[in-house]
Amino acid sequence: MLAGWRRLAASRATVGALRRAWPGRAVVGTGAAKRWVSTSWSPVGAAFNLQPQHQPRRRERERKTGLFGVPELTCPEGFQEAQEKSLQEAERLVQQACSTPAGKEIVMIFDQLSDALCRVADLADFVKIAHPDPAFREAAEEACRSIGTMVEKLNTDVNLCQSLRKLLADKDVMASLDSETRRVAELFLFDFEISGIHLDEEKRKRAVNLNVKILDLCHQFLIGSHLPNKIDKNILPEHIRHNFATEGNYAQISSLSADSSDDLVREVAYKVFLYPNAQQLNCLEELLTSRHLLAQLVGYDTFAHRALQGTMAQTPEKVMQFLVKLSDKLFSRTQKDFEMLEYMKMKLNPIKAKLMPWDHPYYSGVLRAERYNIEPSLYSPFFSLGACMEGLNALFSKLLGISLYAEEPEKGEVWSDDVRKLAVVHEQEGLLGYIYCDFFHRPGKPHQDCHFTIRGGRLKENGEYQLPVVVLMLSLPHSSGLPTLLTPGMMENLFHEMGHAMHSMLGRTRYQHVTGTRCSTDFAEVPSILMEYFANDYRVVNQFARHYKTGQPLPKNMVSRLCESKKVCAAADMQLQVFYAVLDQIYHGKHPLEKSTTDILKETQEKFYGLPYVPNTAWQLRFSHLVGYGAKYYSYLMSRAVASMVWKQCFVQDPLNRAMGERYRREMLAHGGGKEPILMVQGMLQKYPSLEDFVDALVLDLDQDFEAFSE
Repeated sequence: MLAGWRRLAASRATVGALRRAWPGRAVVGTGAAKRWVSTSWSPVGAAFNLQPQHQPRRRERERKTGLFGVPELTCPEGFQEAQEKSLQEAERLVQQACSTPAGKEIVMIFDQLSDALCRVADLADFVKIAHPDPAFREAAEEACRSIGTMVEKLNTDVNLCQSLRKLLADKDVMASLDSETRRVAELFLFDFEISGIHLDEEKRKRAVNLNVKILDLCHQFLIGSHLPNKIDKNILPEHIRHNFATEGNYAQISSLSADSSDDLVREVAYKVFLYPNAQQLNCLEELLTSRHLLAQLVGYDTFAHRALQGTMAQTPEKVMQFLVKLSDKLFSRTQKDFEMLEYMKMKLNPIKAKLMPWDHPYYSGVLRAERYNIEPSLYSPFFSLGACMEGLNALFSKLLGISLYAEEPEKGEVWSDDVRKLAVVHEQEGLLGYIYCDFFHRPGKPHQDCHFTIRGGRLKENGEYQLPVVVLMLSLPHSSGLPTLLTPGMMENLFHEMGHAMHSMLGRTRYQHVTGTRCSTDFAEVPSILMEYFANDYRVVNQFARHYKTGQPLPKNMVSRLCESKKVCAAADMQLQVFYAVLDQIYHGKHPLEKSTTDILKETQEKFYGLPYVPNTAWQLRFSHLVGYGAKYYSYLMSRAVASMVWKQCFVQDPLNRAMGERYRREMLAHGGGKEPILMVQGMLQKYPSLEDFVDALVLDLDQDFEAFSE
């Protein structure tokens, strides 16, 4: 994820709500060991074991509060009032910035300006996709549009930029600033530069228009990437028609049906769902062209060069070196995986023995199940949601001195009755922030697991710290009469998203522009992926995995089987990610592209994946990550490499080591984006990692023995 205005301009903003007072808070203990406890808090596990219909009623007040405690947001119309206040405050701060002499105050004013905009835009960015009321979603969409327009205007405001340039040009003043303040000042200047502030007025207008156009194209492409394709149902063999939704004379194909045991169903789904749509194809081509034009207009060779500035990878050349090196080391392992899968397919379906792209995920699952008996229903009774939350609570307590408490929201504060609110409390520092847990599926809710920052932490002008607020969104099924039981995959996803939340809670930066997950994309995924390693270690799992009826602990050999199963075809799975990442780099590289996006897909798939391209398909039109992760899809692989190195060096011997937990917080979590990402990694590993180190970490993971150490 990106920070401040950059994230807004990329339509990926996720922060903003107002802090409100906490009732009933008391302090117990003495000296440095003070522990903050609220009379309105309750144990986290119990709150998640209750069914939504059994939740206590919201406390009645004379008048209800608004979403996230924001007074204006008691109704959709409140977004208009909130955005007007935000824009008025922004105009006041712009005038203040332009009239303030060069000094630290300039950076603070810029951060207040960023906060004033994010306070509304980031909240609205969440509401527009997650709120069940269409009126709220529409109002939030309009707020995003209004704030986005202001952001583009400010990013090309010459006078505003000049006030920042004066600061950066004053060597004496810059030398007196701390490293975080200097970096934030440089990041703000970077925001101006990538928006074309150095251009003449006509070119600046072109840059603004291109940015607006790109946002519209991104929105259009995202919608198109999820639309189903239709086919005359009479064309389909009668015995498979029931696998697809129908509408009149048409069958609607809305996914790849990757879990279907019927080879023909998967083949049909693949060929129909990925059949090229001319409108979507034009949208993608126009998006890639517009991104390239914008990059060149503001002084970059390609969009990838623009997107990768300030990341761990730094340049597209280094990204490609990383991906090619990784692909070379994976090659022989990937071939062996494909041979195993083809043999499995031949056993089950000798008529169609050749391995095809629609076979990879299905037969990988079959192979895992056959070898390790990892039927999710065997594991789910041990992973009740309440138990998993208590497990996270215990892990954070031992590693970081942090506890999670459930807090009953005010009336009107949440958007659905099944949303839970957590207070994050440090044993010495007290209240760190709030996490809203939107965990359960509901009609119209996106089927995705993600983390949204609703408000970023920062040191306010009065000396108080603005506490961060985040939302974790999952799509868990509602259970009837039983605790919510998670599959191993759901449990791992919960740990992953909670890693993002802890990054937000512990990124205690002076400036909200760089708070928490507001850092380079290839570093932002490190804390969340690292949590997956904890979720797969028996010494951690044993702390909480109990059968919801009998209380029996999850047997150690079941954890070992589960972890070993993940190595089955892991090389082929990673090779697929390499293919996606390379494709992303080529699309955002030199333009005009030498071939059509589909021809590039075909060529790249055959070179970096190995399974054949299927004629008349265009997978790239479903590659929704091209919007949010344009030129940065490699980030998942690079972040996993860093997480692997941190795990093996710092936690594998003792995953509950408090000293290592504190080092992890001090070196990696605390800085948000206020420190160069590679320097944070260097501080944690106590060495500067090379590209070879990244590659070796990923490849060694394929052979890692996940057998848990004895207590």
